[in-house]
Amino acid sequence: MPKALVVADEADERLWTPAVRSLRVDLVVAAGDLPFSYLEHLAGMLDVPCVFVPGNHDPDLSGFTRYGGLSMKDGFPTEWPGPAGGINADGRIVDVAGLRIAGLGGSIRYRDGPNQWTQRQQARRARRLERRFRWRKWRDGNGIDILLTHSPPRNLGDREDPPHQGFSCLHRTIETLRPQWLLHGHIHPHGEPVPDRVAGRTRIRNVVGYQVMEFSR
Repeated sequence: MPKALVVADEADERLWTPAVRSLRVDLVVAAGDLPFSYLEHLAGMLDVPCVFVPGNHDPDLSGFTRYGGLSMKDGFPTEWPGPAGGINADGRIVDVAGLRIAGLGGSIRYRDGPNQWTQRQQARRARRLERRFRWRKWRDGNGIDILLTHSPPRNLGDREDPPHQGFSCLHRTIETLRPQWLLHGHIHPHGEPVPDRVAGRTRIRNVVGYQVMEFSR
């Protein structure tokens, strides 16, 4: 069963030390709003892949492609601002360490800035992700293990203040992808216990901070 270090929003100083190697995981999964240097450190110290989606405080990573080992944007080589070696799953479906992960980053739009979307914009992005899933499912028959988001679904672990409202479209995405887990950040517990939510067969978990999770196939 693959084991992951799952992180979001709050860097833990205990993980900045070499002691992080004792966690013995197969990958790092990051749900946004963490320094990219932190993700590089975790992946490097653990010597494992890092899959992430951007949060609303992260730089704009849209429009970058890889060609012949080079990072490209608008047809020209350029430095990728994301974490070195990191796998950006935003709007994509990726297979890493025996897990199939679908990603949808960003938060509700509450001011100008990257990785913020209106409900309608995120719904369009979610529909594209769902189409990619159907094609992949038709091709190889495999389902989604993790739906990795920055924001939670509306009314399933979000808040009522405008910056922390979740996305309504994620309810449909959960029904379509039927992942085992939806992992999200963005909502800071501030020391309060945060129970998992359930939608159909999908368990929804707020992963702000860090935890080690084991995933069955």
